[in-house]
Formats: sequence, C-alpha cells, structure tokens
Amino acid sequence: MGQALYRRWRPRRWEDMVGQEAVVRTLRHAVRTGRIAHAYLFAGPRGTGKTTTARLMAKALNCLHPDPEQRPCDQCHVCQAINEGRFVDLIEIDAASHTSVDDVRALRDKIHYSPVEGRYKVYIIDEVHMLSTAAFNALLKTLEEPPEHAIFILATTEPHKIPATVRSRCQFYPFRPLPVPDVVAYLRRVADTEGIEVDDDALRYIARQAGGSLRDALSLLDQLASAGEPVTLALVHRLLGTVPEDALEALLTALINGDMAAVLQHNQTLLDQGVDPRQIARRLVAWLRQMLRLQAAGPDAAEELTYEQRERWRTRLTAVPQDRLVRWIRLFQRALAETRTTEPELALEIALAEALLEGPNDAPTAPPPRSHVAPPPTAPAPNATSPQPTSSNAATKPTSPAVPPQGGTTPTSPRPPKASPPSVPPRTELDAPSSRVALRIEEVRQRWPQVLESVQALAQGRAEYANIPALVQRLQPYTVREGTLILHIPHRILARRFEDPESRTLLDQALKRVFGPDLRWRIEVAPDTPEADHPILRALREMGGQIRSLGPDITAT
Repeated sequence: MGQALYRRWRPRRWEDMVGQEAVVRTLRHAVRTGRIAHAYLFAGPRGTGKTTTARLMAKALNCLHPDPEQRPCDQCHVCQAINEGRFVDLIEIDAASHTSVDDVRALRDKIHYSPVEGRYKVYIIDEVHMLSTAAFNALLKTLEEPPEHAIFILATTEPHKIPATVRSRCQFYPFRPLPVPDVVAYLRRVADTEGIEVDDDALRYIARQAGGSLRDALSLLDQLASAGEPVTLALVHRLLGTVPEDALEALLTALINGDMAAVLQHNQTLLDQGVDPRQIARRLVAWLRQMLRLQAAGPDAAEELTYEQRERWRTRLTAVPQDRLVRWIRLFQRALAETRTTEPELALEIALAEALLEGPNDAPTAPPPRSHVAPPPTAPAPNATSPQPTSSNAATKPTSPAVPPQGGTTPTSPRPPKASPPSVPPRTELDAPSSRVALRIEEVRQRWPQVLESVQALAQGRAEYANIPALVQRLQPYTVREGTLILHIPHRILARRFEDPESRTLLDQALKRVFGPDLRWRIEVAPDTPEADHPILRALREMGGQIRSLGPDITAT
C-alpha cells in the first residue's frame, strides 16, 4: 500500500517548510544559539505545519551533526529513527484520546527518566485543547519546571481554549494559513516530481479549496490524480462537486444586470446538477470579495482570479457601486450561516432575491423619497398653515373667487382640510386621528409608500439598520382584522428576522409615524406560499396548535 502524498511529502528539513518563515527562522536561531525553551505552544488552522514543525524541532534538538546550523541533517541515525517513528525519546500524545487526569499523571511519573538515545526527551501533545480542566491542572507544575532533559511542544487549532496559566508557561508561535501562491508553487513541484499532469487553473482552484491548508491541498491533488486522467478544472468540478466557474460567472452576470428570472434560473440549474447550495453561497462570497478587491485596489489585489477573469470583469464592474458589493457579500455570508439551521436551497434563493431588491444605499431608492417628501410644503401649505381662508371661500362661493381674506368664513377655515384628505397628499400629523378611527386596507395600500419612505429615513446612517429597509419591502398589507393591520411576508425565514427587537422597533415607529400612535399590527406568513404547507406547520394545525404572530399585538390569530 502506497503512502498518501501529504505523508510522502512531509518536510524533513527546515528548508522544506512552506509558508511559516517567521516561525522557522526563530526556531532555527534558537537551536543554533542554544536558547531552548522548556515549553512551546504552536497554534493555527489545520494543515499549516504545527506537528511537522514539532517533529523538526525534536530532530534538530537531538541531531548528531556537529554544525548546529545544519540540524536537522536528516542523515544521522537519530534523524532516520524519528523519520521512521522508532525514536524512543520522542513521545507523541493525542490529547483528544488522552484527556483524563490519569493520563497526565502517568506522563508526569515517567518524565524524570533520562533520555535513552538523544539529548532531550521531547513530548509533543497534539490537540492539547482537548485536555480536561483537571488534566491541565495536573500538567501545570510539570510544565512550569520540567527536568532539564524534557521539552514540551503543545499543538492546537483552538488556542482560545488553552487556560491562561498554561499559555503563560509556553513560548507561543502562531501558524497562519498558507497564501494561495505558495500552495500553488508547492503543488506544482509535487506534481512535476510525481508525474501528475495538471493544469495551472486546476492547481489554483485546489489551493483555494484547501483554505490555506497544505495538507488538504495535497490530499485533494492525490484524490484527483487517482482518476487516471489529466487533472483539469472540469475534472476538479466533476469529482469534487464544486461550482463550475463558467456557471458561477453566468449567475453573477445576471445578478449584476438585475435580471431576477435569469438569476433564479442559473441557480436552479446548478442545484439540478447536484451542486451543494452551501458551495454556491461560499463561492459567491469568494467571487464578490475578489470583485470588491479588483474594483477598489486594482487587478493585483484579486489574486484568486485568473488574468482572463480579471480583464473580463474590470469593465463589467464599473457600473456596480462598492457598497452594493459589500451588501451582497453580507447577504450571502448570512445565507451561508442560515443553511446550517434551515433548508439550504431556500436560504440561498431568498438571499439571491434580496440581493436584487433595492437596498438602503442603492441609487434606485433615492427618487421615491423625494417625490413623497416634496408635496407637504407646497400643496398642503395654503390649506393648513396660511391664516387666509382662500380655499374655504373658493369652496363656498365658486362663482366669485376673488373674495377678500377678511370674509366671514374665517371661523370655519380649519375644517375643510380635514374633510378632504384623499385629494391631497396625506400628512402624518393631520391624518393620523382619522386613520386610527377607521383604518381601511385600501388606505393602507395607498399610503404604504410613505411607510417605506419612513423606514428609509429612520435607517439612514445607522449601520445596525442597514438591511431592514430591504426586508420591509418584502411585506405586503393584507387586511385589517378587528382593528389590527395584518402584514403578509412570503417566508418564515424572513418573518423570523422581525424577532430582532431593532427590526421590530424600527417598523413600529415607521407605521405609527404614518398611521398614528394607536396602530396595532402583526406579521403573518402568506398562506399561499410553499412554506405555509410545510409538513411541520401542517402537523401543527392538525393537532390544534396555533402559530404566534410577530408585532406589538401578540394575541394568537
């Protein structure tokens, strides 16, 4: 049975390490000068070289080469024994399966024995964050004052779980995800040596899929090479089930063009091909991030895109505002998180639809507020603010428009403006009392643009309210039931957004600004949507259950 690529290509000398130059340089200098610490803590994502560096450190500390600069030499019998896993003074412990205090006590009892073959006994404790609290406490004293011949190297992917008392006793070395160019260069060297025929585009995609983990990248290359054919980008998409780049570009093109039908069609085509919706959302976030870099910092900043992709998208992005790209990134990032708690396809489809709605910073939303705000100072002004009863006299004496302002109709002049609100653009302060008395759904629908305008005004300049205006646009006035305004929303996922107190408060303020302070309202999921026939909701209704609506009026429907 052959070894996997990541095992066969595990670095055996400092020069073979990739992407952790700062850590390697510091440790080599420590070995060369003899400034050896008694405990080290290596922390970073998986596949970035923590355990490999720990083994190289153990080899360097026990290597027999006379020149410290050349350690580890990978030639002496100590280096060979460590490579073959038979060096008795190197003890590797998997903390995930040795979590108890008894395991640490057994280690502590044996640590005082002198090394058998080398200068030091090196203890590598992998995934050390898995130790129990009692085990950490048992390790503390030994970790602080170990014997002169004992050195601890702790490795973890979750350094925040390490107690501060343990961390303070170690030298801390952060391992960072490897840059994509470094991974691509290393994969090319491996492929050329192993005789694997692979395209540069495929290598770049593999490196991006690995997420900074060299071990994951080598495992992916090993898997693709097993197909027995040249590794191309098409083969990568076919075997790994990832999103084809051309299909993703078509989806993004439709999104930028604002074509809702094309967006939903491209998305459904990918889903029908068996692509995971999480992969679609993840790739959309990655592409939009590169587009933002391309637009803001130039082609060199979008290092994950090919040269052809950069040239193709530079002209397309000239008409796309940067704030819109940022909003889209947030939308799909949120959809990616929601796919873990709800139907992945539905969460992605809603995010795509929301992306095409007018956001708070998009240009199309500017004209409507001006058209609604302009009438109050012009049309209502002669009726509501002027002391001259011109409108009243015109109504009582249509044949003699030139009536002196001091006529006897002055006491009744404030009445007519309240009697004719439908013919004049409504004003919140004057019309609120009448709307509280008899609220009609036709009036609500007529004045609904004012609600959207109020939401925009209340959310303007508030980062925490950035997505609420687009969310409110999904609401539709449905009916007035027993004095309560019923608003329909198409999906339960969107309805849950209004469980947030900030969203609920902002909508409540906008509604009461338009319809008066005594307005009662609630949100219901529209019954003609697919979600209304969800098996869980259907079973709930069959058992006589009720669904609690959202809003200040929380009585059950």
